[in-house]
Amino acid sequence: MFANIPSQYLVVGSTVMAIIMGSILMFARMRSQKQPVNPKKILIPPVAMSTGAFMFIFEEFRITPLQILEAVGIGLVFSIVLIATSKFEIRNNDIYMKRSKAFFFILIGLLIGRIILKIFLSESFDVGELAGMFWTLAFAMLWPWRIVMFLQYKKLKKTLIN
Repeated sequence: MFANIPSQYLVVGSTVMAIIMGSILMFARMRSQKQPVNPKKILIPPVAMSTGAFMFIFEEFRITPLQILEAVGIGLVFSIVLIATSKFEIRNNDIYMKRSKAFFFILIGLLIGRIILKIFLSESFDVGELAGMFWTLAFAMLWPWRIVMFLQYKKLKKTLIN
């Protein structure tokens, strides 16, 4: 699939896309804190992201079981950080994400870390394989975080009803 494109172009192109998408995500995340949260807003992102698994249909993106374990392990560690910094609060009888100054810096740190890792790992791994590993890492980070957020939301929602 990528045979005719030099790998350095793929690394640069995917890095630029990561910066653009990461920036969009950060601004969307900051804006979403101004609106009440609901179950759809919590659960749709991981469901939508799950469609990315179709990349593994193509051999270029497939990763070994050990790489899957490594990516999932790192993703779970990062999800703990996101869980720890994501809290809800009640305002005007609605549930909002609590503003956290640390959250913005964590997202920036994750983006920078991803870029640095991609640059260093692109010399050892194929670009498609790296994409598969980073998607797996992000998926393993997003699902636990969003599940915990959903459970926290439901718990807080019950206190509003009672």
